[in-house]
Amino acid sequence: MPEADALLTGLDPEQREVALALRGPVSVVAGAGTGKTRAITHRMAYGVATGVYKPTEVLAVTFTTKAANEMRVRLRDLGAGGVQARTFHSAALRQARYFWPHVYGGEFPEVTQSKFGLVAEAMRRLNQRADTPLLRDLSSEIEWAKVSNIAPTAYAAAAGPARREVADLDPGQVANVLAVYEEVKRDRGRIDMEDILLITAAILADDERIAATVRQQYRWFVVDEFQDVNPLQSTLLDLWLGGRDDICVVGDPRQTIYSFAGASPQILASFARRHEGAQRIELVRNDRSSPQVVAAANAVFSRAGSTDGVRLQSQQEPGDPVSYIGYPDELAEANAVASEIALLHRRGVPYREMAILFRINAQSEAFEEALGEHGIPYTMRGATGFFNRPEVRQAVTLLRGSARGGEGESNLVDDVRAILSAMGHTDQPPTGAGAVRDRWESLHAIVSMATDLAEADPQAGMTAMVADLDRRVEQAHAPAADGVTLATLHSAKGLEWDAVFCVGMHEGMMPSVHADTPAMVEEERRLFYVGVTRARHDLMISWAAARKPGGRGNRQATRFLDPLLPANHSARQVSSQARQRKVAKCRVCNTVLAVADRKLGRCADCPATYDENLYETLRSWRKEQATEQGKPAYVIFTDATLQSIAEAKPTDVDALARVPGIGPSKLEAYAESVLEMVSEAR
Repeated sequence: MPEADALLTGLDPEQREVALALRGPVSVVAGAGTGKTRAITHRMAYGVATGVYKPTEVLAVTFTTKAANEMRVRLRDLGAGGVQARTFHSAALRQARYFWPHVYGGEFPEVTQSKFGLVAEAMRRLNQRADTPLLRDLSSEIEWAKVSNIAPTAYAAAAGPARREVADLDPGQVANVLAVYEEVKRDRGRIDMEDILLITAAILADDERIAATVRQQYRWFVVDEFQDVNPLQSTLLDLWLGGRDDICVVGDPRQTIYSFAGASPQILASFARRHEGAQRIELVRNDRSSPQVVAAANAVFSRAGSTDGVRLQSQQEPGDPVSYIGYPDELAEANAVASEIALLHRRGVPYREMAILFRINAQSEAFEEALGEHGIPYTMRGATGFFNRPEVRQAVTLLRGSARGGEGESNLVDDVRAILSAMGHTDQPPTGAGAVRDRWESLHAIVSMATDLAEADPQAGMTAMVADLDRRVEQAHAPAADGVTLATLHSAKGLEWDAVFCVGMHEGMMPSVHADTPAMVEEERRLFYVGVTRARHDLMISWAAARKPGGRGNRQATRFLDPLLPANHSARQVSSQARQRKVAKCRVCNTVLAVADRKLGRCADCPATYDENLYETLRSWRKEQATEQGKPAYVIFTDATLQSIAEAKPTDVDALARVPGIGPSKLEAYAESVLEMVSEAR
């Protein structure tokens, strides 16, 4: 069988073992970056090439259309184009549509693409109001209940033990919504995506002839990303098998991060108990990441007491050490990350090969602004840019209207809170996570901006607030396809980049403040692991001791960093160092600066350390540029940046690029003029 044997060429020993394990049950525990898709596609192709499999009798199921398409392409290239590769829903829908007329008669119901309209109708029937975030959270809760096989009548009893929370609704109210939602669907003759699985499972369970037909069609099963299987999908898979064991599952229990959607690491871990005599094969050779990154990934679980998953072995050449850095505040963290990205780009790393990963979407704003300040393009994945989010756009519109009408101006923070209260915003966050909490976080970020502005300038009013927001909007320029990726850790799963920055990794954010049980903390650990394993070469993990400059630096680095930090350090110690670094001191006399003098960088009565004549020349030039371009002066260059130029007196573009606050776009726009003024001042 020379053609079949050729399919084994190039596989590592463990991948080859997978390819040769043609008869089930087989459990493949595949660590991050170990080539699981390569292993299972070669297994199917080898089975077809050797005649063990008839291609039309093989069904490979996965979770996304993209993954299914990729699998089909690979199988076709390997000579096994007849193998069916589908998502759970796609495979179930084909069967449900085909057998529906035989079981129920008539046409198959219309599948609704979005639950929002149906949920909104259910809320109206209950005489309750719901905005878009609440509709989104209720839709997610409906999905969780249905894939977990929990009927509306059983929801209230199950919600407490499962730690389910939907905004400020109690479990009984949510149960009512679930029940009325089902009524609305029936009235409209609709079904949802979960119903597709439920209908298919019901048909197979109730009609042995149909079940026998399906089982005759498909004899061999492969399930990708098995750690993400929910109870309903597991039930359907068992019905497809019908007691047979010709199944191969592949997954990584250390990447189970969707328990909120019904997944459980125990489904993969218990495979051997449910399928007696199952062969377990571990893929451990990581071809993605450097030994330094792999060592960090392995250390995440070194103290967790977990026996699930595998210990990775890097196959790459040694690279740079992983960076663990605590910053005094979030502004410093964001600016440092942007500066490091600019440096990597100058060294040849494309922007598209870098990513900033955070726990929640609300953390993106500081990094969007910092990237904009440095002229670095970026793209948001799985979320909308901060100033493009509906609630933020609405808030900015209301604030702008207040400024034009001359309203408020008594106390900026109180005025902003009053305006946002019209949108339902409160000082206290809603309970639980989800879209409602995300919306609150976005609006709360605007309140925080107002607080920062009021502290920096006690005379600032709504006009100044709107000007500051406009500046931020301008700096957070339109996303670019060939830019740095900004993404949550959840949306980064399955992706990889040359350089990854895991930011905001402090206690309360990682693990989340909502993770108040051991099981929830372990899910956060797995989420952190996913972030770490996205990096190929460069990995920086950072956190901020305080939210804003001068703030109380009482945050500690995430506990997950304890085994990762260099020897003789702990997360608490490094956080302490970050708190120490936040103290601003005069660059002349080294005394602690008053708040009013921090922007100046020295005491008001200390002599300037920069060329004051050059500084004034730069200020005059900046004013001309601002007038000509119709921009605020500080958008051209801040006073601090001009002072740094007047102090450093750079002689060329490279030296100017090292001045804080000067990114590629500003170099391109202003380098020639600035260097000319510096030269004349010498």
